[in-house]
Amino acid sequence: MKNLIIIVFAVFAQLFHAQNVYMTKVAKTHDNTDKFLYKINEETKDAEYLGEVEVQGFSKYDAEIFSLIYKKAKEIGANTFAFKPFENVDGSPVTFNPANYVLNLYYLPKEKLEDQTGNLYLFASSDKDQKISINKKDYTLAPRTYLKLKTVPGEIYTISTKKLLGSTIKLQPKAGEQNQYFQISSTKIKSDESGVGGLNLKSGDIIGLEKSYAEFLSTIYTKVKQSN
Repeated sequence: MKNLIIIVFAVFAQLFHAQNVYMTKVAKTHDNTDKFLYKINEETKDAEYLGEVEVQGFSKYDAEIFSLIYKKAKEIGANTFAFKPFENVDGSPVTFNPANYVLNLYYLPKEKLEDQTGNLYLFASSDKDQKISINKKDYTLAPRTYLKLKTVPGEIYTISTKKLLGSTIKLQPKAGEQNQYFQISSTKIKSDESGVGGLNLKSGDIIGLEKSYAEFLSTIYTKVKQSN
């Protein structure tokens, strides 16, 4: 009986802490077949608003949550999204809460997307500090944070996880090259074999991220302020 009580409590605790994704508004649908789901900012003025999704509850499994968001976005033909902040009574934005947030969903022709080139994004994991070295300069990324670096075409960037058996990669961006996204993780991450909204290009504990998923992380993670 005692074991049964423990099991029931564990199940309810898991449900209580579960993160759910709801389609809270549908204004219209679009019949496009675009596979991407990119973040937009200023482009929203040219985008067609389709609806919104709301995330309720906290989860450290960000890839799974993005997969749910992606599926709901594609149900109405969305190919882009933007964060919709909650507002205080005075109209000021409420501090972002990873346990409850809303994303507006849009359709935007691909040719109207702003070019995003020349940047390197490095994301920490969702639950552990990550120590990394970039060209022999050390950084410690807190959980759910990311570093954005403006790269110089032709320069070589050596990124290391600073562990005995850790990973090291070298990058040499070209002029006009698209942004590159990586996540640093000390835990094993299962790749998404569907080809959308997941992880790929794994090199030990430095993992190349698909653009749609990376832009989602840049929405729900905190950007690290760099010191001079």
